[in-house]
Amino acid sequence: MSDHPSTYDGTPEKSDETAWQDRAALHAADDGDGIFDGAKAIRRGTFAEMIRHIVSLPEEDRGRYVIEKAGDREYSAAEAVELSKRSDFPGRT
Repeated sequence: MSDHPSTYDGTPEKSDETAWQDRAALHAADDGDGIFDGAKAIRRGTFAEMIRHIVSLPEEDRGRYVIEKAGDREYSAAEAVELSKRSDFPGRT
């Protein structure tokens, strides 16, 4: 289940699942958001792909990026690294 905003109060739906296949985009952490935020994406793919990309970066560079996931939720690089350690993360052995 995706954590998309509900129609009531614009708050995310409660979900115990992470939607690894949801649309996501990699952004510079300091890109300023704004009306043209969608055009500022550095890379696009699934949520799992964006997590893998951040984890593949040198540790000192990770903090420069955030993941914007479908549902208007932003994940920091630290959150992405933690999510990559979950037992249900796709491709984890």
